[in-house]
Amino acid sequence: MKQITLNGQTLQDDSDTIGQLLDKHALNQGRFAVEIDGQLLPKSRLNTTPLTDGMSIEVVQAVGGG
Repeated sequence: MKQITLNGQTLQDDSDTIGQLLDKHALNQGRFAVEIDGQLLPKSRLNTTPLTDGMSIEVVQAVGGG
């Protein structure tokens, strides 16, 4: 188990990659951006970037409207 911060909440997770983490928490719907430790992560790297202990991950969902 890895201890991470996801959208401001500390939690334990056993996912291997960022992509698996997003799948598990249903955060990969629609348009979204992922920031890890202050750096934007391209979507092409979600399934190859390992989830490591102590990571701080922010997922922002785009909302349309006017």
